[in-house]
Amino acid sequence: MFKKPDEEFEKIINIIKQNQIEGDLEMLRLAYDFALEAHHNQKRASGEPYIIHPLATARKLAEMNLDLPTIIAGLLHDVPEDTEITLDEVKKNFGAEVAKLVEGITKLGKLKYRGMERYAENLRKMFIAMSDDIRVILIKFADRLHNLKTLDFLPPDKQFRIAQETLEIYAPIADRLSIGQIKGELEDLAFKYVYPEDYQW
Repeated sequence: MFKKPDEEFEKIINIIKQNQIEGDLEMLRLAYDFALEAHHNQKRASGEPYIIHPLATARKLAEMNLDLPTIIAGLLHDVPEDTEITLDEVKKNFGAEVAKLVEGITKLGKLKYRGMERYAENLRKMFIAMSDDIRVILIKFADRLHNLKTLDFLPPDKQFRIAQETLEIYAPIADRLSIGQIKGELEDLAFKYVYPEDYQW
């Protein structure tokens, strides 16, 4: 049974209120409507509406008690990459701060890990250097966590590649930034795809 986007959005609103995150919730609603419209005919590999992914990303950011522009950027993070809507339109509608965060995510998305250990350290350094705002990395972590939770719907070679990249690049960066909880979550979710026998044991 697929999650209902409107219900998922209301959960984010509740978390924001509980955590007393300040900001204009009307702007968040506009961002939700904007993302819903942008992704309206797209589906995930699981078959569920694509909007569920940005909603899950935004929810994680709200749970991490991040500011409203970061949560809004989480909702919009795939719009310039996966739809006809440009970064300029994001900027026009949601301001320079949100657009800069979304742009940072788009840039990081172009960094690809090819599974070679000797390149991993360079990639980790590039990853950190390219995001002059720590919030960009935190959005990327939230995005990756939801992708890991839905890996079962992808072919095995893709599962392995994404999980390996998580263990080699994302988890060590979370460790360097002293975000132990995120590091643990990333490792737990990726482990079974890279080391299935150990996981079974």
